[in-house]
Amino acid sequence: MSNVDLKQRTKRFALDTITFFEALPKDETSRVLGRQLLRSGTSVGANYRAAKRAKSNADFINKMTIVEEEADECGFWLELLTESGKVSQPKTAHLFREANELVAIAVASSNTARKNGRRA
Repeated sequence: MSNVDLKQRTKRFALDTITFFEALPKDETSRVLGRQLLRSGTSVGANYRAAKRAKSNADFINKMTIVEEEADECGFWLELLTESGKVSQPKTAHLFREANELVAIAVASSNTARKNGRRA
């Protein structure tokens, strides 16, 4: 996957997260969990962009680790929303799958950068 593709993919993930958040039930639990999801979901793309501007290989790896953590956190909030009965599993499936794929991409990119001593 090219850098441009991943930049667009993380932006799409943020936009999909916004759309999902806007459609959540209007109760307090959904608002609290939804805001957490919204923060982490939009952070993935922002931190990926920061990683691409990293000043060093170590800085790149650090920022990609944040991408990984934020994408993984999205999965946690989606699990809570689903398992608490606030939304059905089919409604979270796409975001959950994408969050897991972004975690895997971030891990692979960081591992490649560590192995090669340069940005992946």
